[in-house]
Amino acid sequence: MGRERDGLRHPPMGGNAAGIALLLAAIIGFTLMDATAKFLTQHYHPAQVVWARFLGNILIFAVIFRARMFSLLRSRQPGLQAGRALMQLASVGLFFTALQFIGLAEATAIMDMNPVLITLGAALFLGERIGPRRVAGIAAAVIGALIIIRPGLGVFQPAALLPMAGAFTFAAGALLTRMVRSDSVETSVMWSAVFGTVATSVIVPFIWQPIDPAHFWVFLLLAGFGTLSQWLLVRAFSSAEAGVLAPFGYTGLIWAGLWGLLFFGQFPDRWTILGAAIIVGAGLYVWSRETRAARKDQ
Repeated sequence: MGRERDGLRHPPMGGNAAGIALLLAAIIGFTLMDATAKFLTQHYHPAQVVWARFLGNILIFAVIFRARMFSLLRSRQPGLQAGRALMQLASVGLFFTALQFIGLAEATAIMDMNPVLITLGAALFLGERIGPRRVAGIAAAVIGALIIIRPGLGVFQPAALLPMAGAFTFAAGALLTRMVRSDSVETSVMWSAVFGTVATSVIVPFIWQPIDPAHFWVFLLLAGFGTLSQWLLVRAFSSAEAGVLAPFGYTGLIWAGLWGLLFFGQFPDRWTILGAAIIVGAGLYVWSRETRAARKDQ
């Protein structure tokens, strides 16, 4: 479902309709964050943009959590939290770097392989069952990504491999999120923000580019979209079941295509649309299989 939608699970607290509305709003916010990042990476090194994104999170969390910030960093599984935060940082960094070279819709479509990769990873590393039909869904998603990337053809860009790598790191982060469910959502959010800020702060001095005063508000939008969308996402999964929300994550492809057209004059070609349709179809198929399996286990 995107760069930071990392497997959060909460007991239902409200109606599914409210949860769907919150998720749809979160998806719009995340795609606007991605569009903002694409603009900034045309002017600044991606590492600087990633640093600003996580630093902005820290500053906003400081206002929200205040004195609780340090206590929220206490984790029962710090090693796993560090690994999860590293994977999230990698997925954001890979995605933002890709946006320098390829369209927003193309990058988003390739990254949206992550739901089926999570299914595969859960079978390999968490012992969850996976049958031949789910394997077929996973293979279809990979084929869809290859149609978009088109290796071996003249239109191939090596940068298209970046969001594919980002989909794998995102899936790894989602699996680690499942393993640290004993920690609160706030703790996981704080670990991601602090880890991302510290790690990129080591790199930023070497690639720093002075910020144009006209771009300060764009950096503020980047942090604002990311933080607000994360909050909406958490609220969505607190209001509705994950299985109900899962298919709506693919609406991000529509918004990514729209922002790419409006802000950058980029419209996905027919191969990107075909590949995206295959990825979405594969994701929905795997989701339907998981939903049926869950009902049988009840």
